Formats: sequence, structure tokens, C-alpha cells
Amino acid sequence: MFEIADRLIAAHERGAALVVATAVSIVGSAPRTVGTSMAFDGETVIGSIAGGCVEGAVVEVCELVLADGRPRTVEYGISDDLAFSAGLTCGGTLRIHVQPVTESLAASLRDGVPIAFDCTDGDEPFVDVPVVRPHLIIFGAMEFSAALAAAADLVGYRVTVCDPRSLFATQARFPSAELVVHWPVDFLADAAVDERTAVCVLSHDQRFDAELIALALSLDVEYVGAMGSRTTHDRRVESLRERGVTDEALARLHSPIGLDLGASSPAETAISILAEIMAARTGSTAAPLTTTHGSIHRLRVSQLPEPVA
Repeated sequence: MFEIADRLIAAHERGAALVVATAVSIVGSAPRTVGTSMAFDGETVIGSIAGGCVEGAVVEVCELVLADGRPRTVEYGISDDLAFSAGLTCGGTLRIHVQPVTESLAASLRDGVPIAFDCTDGDEPFVDVPVVRPHLIIFGAMEFSAALAAAADLVGYRVTVCDPRSLFATQARFPSAELVVHWPVDFLADAAVDERTAVCVLSHDQRFDAELIALALSLDVEYVGAMGSRTTHDRRVESLRERGVTDEALARLHSPIGLDLGASSPAETAISILAEIMAARTGSTAAPLTTTHGSIHRLRVSQLPEPVA
């Protein structure tokens, strides 16, 4: 539910009567995860609960809840005729709770506190929790950085762009990012990072390039990538070795940055970089799905939401 919190709150504050449907249980294959929500105000749908599957049927339930204000829990499975007619052919079973958006629910979304609602027939209530956005730190304020910052914001990253040049690090170029005008090595040395942080060095400035990458590789972050040609990469690795960076640490460096997608423009390169970051985050192979086997939407430990402390 927190995924669409901003839009839910905005609609509620406009005075719209809303209901929200939340996936509280998923067994088997499904395109979305537990906690995914979709809202409905009688005319407009906000969000997507199953990537298109069963959503028409869920809207019908939403209309009932809008009419009488009584929460309902429904289930759709592969054996249900309704599920087939609604488009649930992926083989999973979805349990969906539909409830009105009350003032107290809106307040919980606004304050970012866990939301519990009883929909499990006597079992423990389902609890929806806000999640910590993963952090992407980009060094170098350029067009490639602007494209990457915008794309990363769309997929849920909190983005910081650091560059010592105030002329380039402007809010007009990076409207969705936190901007830091500071010497990159000094900023990273004091930055709050964790195992969900990705560091992208796009500047390849010889004044601090090797020192900055060496520092990034010494930190407990999930991804370190650096832009540059293969010639730049070879020179960079030689400089890193001179600084005492081990082979084990160098194996963590994604350089040249990004996947081989034939990218050239800033927008294409942003997709290439983000795809590599996502693969590193989820432990995926980045191989074409036509060459892999098993469930497409395997839930990995690294994909589980991390509650806000």
C-alpha cells in the first residue's frame, strides 16, 4: 500500500471516496508481491495489483465495498472459473483484502507507520509496513547522470548526485535527486551507506577516480560501478592495484559499467546501468528469460521489503 501512498493521500485529501485492495497472500506464480495495492474511487484506478490479472474482478469487489463500506477478502486461484475469465493464468493464488480508505488509514500512510488489518480468518492480522528506499549515489553531474537519476527515481531509489562543480550540479538538471556540491572522496567517506546502497562513478576524473573507487570498494555496499572505456578500465585497475586494492575487492567492481545492451545515448545507458544494478541486487543472471528455467518471479531474500525502523 505504501507504494501508492502519495497518490492515495492526494486523492483522499481531495475528498474522494476511496477503497484500496491489497494482496495479503500469494501462493505460486504471480506478477506482483505481497503488499501490492490498487485503489478505486468509482471511476479511476490507482496502481496495479496483479499486472492486469484479475483486476477487473477486483474492481467489482471494490464497487461493493464503496457501496456499503464493509471490508471484504476474496481469493482467486488457477482452478477458479472466475480467475480464468479475469485473466489469472499464471498459476498462482491471490488473496486480496479490500477496505475503505478511512481518515485513520490515510493518517497511517501519511505518517509512515505499519498498518494492520484483520483479514485472515482468525490467524495473525496482515501488517503492511513502509519500506526503506534503496540508495543510489552518483558521482559526476552530466547528462548520463541526469538520465540515470531520473530512471532510478522511477524504480524506487533515493538518489544523491555529488559533484564538486556547482555549475553542473543544479536542481534544474536533477529535479528528483539530492544534490551535494563537495569533493567526492570526502563526501563518500562520511556518507551513510549500507548493503542496499549502489555507488556509480560516472565522472572518471583522474584527480579522484581511483581514490574514490578504492574507497567505495572498501565499504559494505551492494554495487560499485564506474564508467569509462576499456582503456580507462585497464588504467583504473592498475591504479587501484597500486593503492593496495585486492583481487577480491576488484572482482566487485562493475567496470566498464552496465550490461551489454547496445546502449549509446544517456537514456539507453541509464537502462543498461540500472539493469546491472538490479541484477546485482537480486542475485539474477541477467540472462534472457528464454534461456532460463523455473519460476520467473522467484522471491529472493534481497527483494523482501525492509521495514522502517
